[in-house]
Amino acid sequence: VTILSRPECGWIGRDLEQKARGYAVSEVVPGHVQEVRAGRLGLIAKTEAAVKDRLTKEINYWDHRAEELKLQEGAGRPNAKLNSGEARKRADNLQARLQKRIEELRLEAQISALPPVVLGGVVVIPAGLLAKMDGKPLAPATGAQDTQVSAARARAIIMEMERSLGFEPTDREAEKVGYDVESRVPGTGKLRFLEVKGRVAGADTITVTRNEILFSLNKPDDFILAIVQFTADGHGVHYLRRPFQREPDFGVTSVNYSFPDLLARAAQPS
Repeated sequence: VTILSRPECGWIGRDLEQKARGYAVSEVVPGHVQEVRAGRLGLIAKTEAAVKDRLTKEINYWDHRAEELKLQEGAGRPNAKLNSGEARKRADNLQARLQKRIEELRLEAQISALPPVVLGGVVVIPAGLLAKMDGKPLAPATGAQDTQVSAARARAIIMEMERSLGFEPTDREAEKVGYDVESRVPGTGKLRFLEVKGRVAGADTITVTRNEILFSLNKPDDFILAIVQFTADGHGVHYLRRPFQREPDFGVTSVNYSFPDLLARAAQPS
């Protein structure tokens, strides 16, 4: 008997790929295209303005130079190195270059998304199901439950901190997207992404997953490592921006960082 043949896995079918693709098209792609377009269109506009300014000045120069040379030639004083026809040709070539470059930039501004491609899928099997199949009792996970309680408490503290700073936080921890809290900046549509770590004072390390590190590197200006340090009489909150400097090596699923070192680099929430 395989895992996939059990009734608990009956929902896994060939239509999953289509569902994933449909979700990407309706939920993921529009936001991604909007984000790319917002940054790209600004750069294209600046480039177009710079191109127009430079080439228009050159065109005007050679237009004027062609007229000067034509007058000199009409007065019987031709220029031995350059005639009016050559100057006019240079002006025309520059005009053609300007038109071609503007057309290229207009094409670059037509930003659209390619159809999403499903590269693969993962089936996460609960330990309880595996134990049930083997006829073994599942050992109680007291330590894990305690960790979950601490993590939930830390997230609640960070969400309250974000509200006090004027932001609008949403708990995304269950979605496993590379961060725990998504915090909206009112009136701008901009988002802050906070990965929350709660540890007791005196702890040695903080464990960060590969997914969390990669997300922070993809969003360096918007990602915050939010650390909640629990003490006997309360807690302290610390925000660390750009916490990670490079991607983990291939095959590494998580990395342990020195808790004191991260605290030393962190600052007050803002």
